[in-house]
Amino acid sequence: MTHPNSAPDPQKLQDIAADLIARARRAGADSAEASVSESRTTELSVRDGALEDIERSESLDAGVRVFVGARQAGVAFSDLSEHGRSLTIERAVAMARLSPEDPFSALAEAERLCTNPPEIAMFDPTQWSPEELEARSIDVEQAARAIHGVSKTDAAFASFGQGAAAYATTTGFNQGWRKSMFSYGASVIAERNGAMERDYAATAARRPGDLRTTLDIGTEAGERTARRVGPQKIDSGVQPVVFDRRVATTFLSALCGAISGPAVARGISFLRNKLGQPVFAPGINIVDDPHRDWGHSSCAFDGEGTVNRRSNLIEDGRLTTWLLNSAASRQLKLAPTGHARRSMGGAPGAGPTNLHLEAGKQSREAMIGTIDSGVLVMEMFGPSLNSNTGDWSVGVSGYRISKGQIDHPVSEITVAGNLIDIFARLIPASDLEFRGSVNSPSVLVDKLSVGGL
Repeated sequence: MTHPNSAPDPQKLQDIAADLIARARRAGADSAEASVSESRTTELSVRDGALEDIERSESLDAGVRVFVGARQAGVAFSDLSEHGRSLTIERAVAMARLSPEDPFSALAEAERLCTNPPEIAMFDPTQWSPEELEARSIDVEQAARAIHGVSKTDAAFASFGQGAAAYATTTGFNQGWRKSMFSYGASVIAERNGAMERDYAATAARRPGDLRTTLDIGTEAGERTARRVGPQKIDSGVQPVVFDRRVATTFLSALCGAISGPAVARGISFLRNKLGQPVFAPGINIVDDPHRDWGHSSCAFDGEGTVNRRSNLIEDGRLTTWLLNSAASRQLKLAPTGHARRSMGGAPGAGPTNLHLEAGKQSREAMIGTIDSGVLVMEMFGPSLNSNTGDWSVGVSGYRISKGQIDHPVSEITVAGNLIDIFARLIPASDLEFRGSVNSPSVLVDKLSVGGL
């Protein structure tokens, strides 16, 4: 259902961004960039079929980064009145004059700017009323509570939001965009013989038609929770571990941290000497696709306004690139890759957009069927990573695998290894689904250290 409330207007934000960089030049900055964003979100939660909380939030924020010679300073602020803009710009320029010189920081070169951005579907005009949000929350809760063993609702929720943003530079770039997001889910509690466990399921998408059904989400939340009751301990040892697709994305996030240009430039990456070399097994591809319609992190250009494109970060197992912003590319003396990530009022970082590990040929069930004794990991807690060496450990819960079958639930165990070795041994299953910004099928690592009793 569409309601009459107007959505955030990108053109209004582009006008504000243009005004901010003009003010920066008048205040003495040699160059400047400005980001402006507006968002409107409504969130609602229910418990036991009754409304528990509803919250509406609206924000309008801006950030500027100014350069005086090789010196820079950035400020984020929300007072966009005439006085607020003038005072913020004056302070930013004054801060820049006192900052240390940085020979690598500057705006992206004008010839690299995206002058003809592609059209990417990111905005659906549908708006959900509070009554619609409540109805979806109740539907999810009812589906979850219908599962045998589920006794309580932690929270069932639904939300929708609309946002717009703009980015402008004194090198001639000024573009805006608009996006939407819809979601619902539930967290429930199951009990048996005094033991209690909690789990959840949720779905989020840029348009309602891409959401999983409320019945599907509620049923998943209830079944996941009910299966977790009564976990047991297991013996320690080296054994095969299967990571559910919901947690397997951890490995992709760790990879991106290790191939981030700023990290490589500082020498604090366990993959710093691996560019162009095999890192995963042959046949493994990891794809970054910024232009995917309705993608959670789609963008027509990167965070510095430069051209971006689909690329294989890992191709046939080999590491093909670093994730570079302008500063890191200058420091490493490499061509920029279009992976700058915008920071409101600060220097841009570097990272992926819509990232996924391509699916393998074997189903997760078939993988489990090959394991005589192992672990299926469903949830992770408190991961620890040494970014210099790749040594990694994490607390997990999930299920014991015995003779090719999922056996009893397990908890209070740890899984540990070195990510260089884990990447090389990782085998993807066939169950890839696109549910967020980072997506992975379930994966198998045939030998990992598991700490139990």
